Amino acid sequence: MSHGIKFYMFQKRVEFLFNPSLPSFKVIFMSNDKVNITSCKSGLLAVKIPYNEDLLKAVRGIPGRKWDHISKTWFISDRKEHLDAILESALKTGADVHMGSDEYASSTLLKNERFLINLAKIMTVRRYSRNTINSYIHYNSELLKKSGKTPEEIKQEDITEFIFNKIGEDEISTSTVQIIINAVKFSYGEMLGKDFIYEIKSPKKDKKLPVVMSKNEVLRIIDNISNVKHKTIIMLIYSAGLRLNEAVTMKIKDIDLERGMINIRSAKGRKDRTTILSEKFKSLLEEYLLQYRPDDWLFEGQERRYPIHSRSVQHVFERAVVKAGITRRVSVHTLRHSFATHLLEQGVDVRYIQELLGHSSPNTTMIYTHVSTGKIKNIKSPLDL
Repeated sequence: MSHGIKFYMFQKRVEFLFNPSLPSFKVIFMSNDKVNITSCKSGLLAVKIPYNEDLLKAVRGIPGRKWDHISKTWFISDRKEHLDAILESALKTGADVHMGSDEYASSTLLKNERFLINLAKIMTVRRYSRNTINSYIHYNSELLKKSGKTPEEIKQEDITEFIFNKIGEDEISTSTVQIIINAVKFSYGEMLGKDFIYEIKSPKKDKKLPVVMSKNEVLRIIDNISNVKHKTIIMLIYSAGLRLNEAVTMKIKDIDLERGMINIRSAKGRKDRTTILSEKFKSLLEEYLLQYRPDDWLFEGQERRYPIHSRSVQHVFERAVVKAGITRRVSVHTLRHSFATHLLEQGVDVRYIQELLGHSSPNTTMIYTHVSTGKIKNIKSPLDL
């Protein structure tokens, strides 16, 4: 089987294991049941599966599959979409996947996969947030892919080269550089005990001001969303100052209509907090609940047992921004910045804004005083005097 197909399967495996759309982070541990996939000279893949209805359904859904009664083996064409169907079904059922030869068992890909799964297990036990786990998995996986090495072979220069290329090619921010450094320090310092990792220094922090929209711009974005569900989630994020992940993982029970409050569970830093429920938002929320009737998650995904994917919300927001004629670079998180700034301009004490946003330090909240135009607008330029 080609290296390209192997790496594709490795990517799909890790992608499924650490899918950010899952309601809560869960590492899926493999059972002794194996799905064996072997490449044949005829251009087919020989697939042996344990008896399982879901696995059988996945194989039977592949066009042109053939069953050999003597060898008890399925034969399918060597195509990525067919591998995808089998692999995802195997992972959902808890079956391990064996790549047909002993060569793969000792390969770089499998070693890297085991390392990433072990990383996720350790972080889960230590109660890291799902977003942090996903970020660490992503950047460690990318480092291994770019270097072509196993974790044991990684050296300081590999990490330096990786970060250098990320800055040059992807133009990543200083905060993203810091996330990458934290990810590799945890993996190679705490997990593997490599001393060189502590010689990698953190970058100087950028002193950038947050991008803020006017209230008129926010309302134009909301007005350009016709779908009730999409409009509800965007209005919720702005009206309550939520992070995107807090909104997509919110449950119906977290909305307290009688008290006019929203309870946010295990937010950033694993902290619970309470924020305000807008009176104007209530009517839209009631319309949404009546129309969609969600069971548990406030905003369900295509599969009702999972919440809506954050990327779906970002797409909705991006389309609405274009329709609203806003040309500045704004994101869903800009709604949160705008919420805080607009409260400050209304005269709300910064300490209350800090509580609503869930900031640990008042210094984080104080940055909004630099973008608030409340008092600055009353200052006249010497030219106008």
